[in-house]
Amino acid sequence: MSAENETCPAQALLKMLSGKWKPEIFRLATKGPLRFSSLLREIAGSNKQSLSVALKELEEAGLLEKVIIREKPLHIEYNLTENGKSLIPIFEQLESLG
Repeated sequence: MSAENETCPAQALLKMLSGKWKPEIFRLATKGPLRFSSLLREIAGSNKQSLSVALKELEEAGLLEKVIIREKPLHIEYNLTENGKSLIPIFEQLESLG
């Protein structure tokens, strides 16, 4: 289902962020680049498997992009895509309802 068919702008975002760690990962990504090891430390109760799956799904949804930093030590960062950045105001409105 495309975003044009959604009855509410937040509906598409809610679908993309459904899952145990995705809302928290998205929230942290709004503050800057993410590294896998940092996410493991920051998200209490998370594990490598669940974070890997959530990051991959957020990538496939077009909200995050995986960037390989080819400096020593080699590492990977996850950044919000332009599409992801465009959803920050909706996400903030949803957060303010809680």
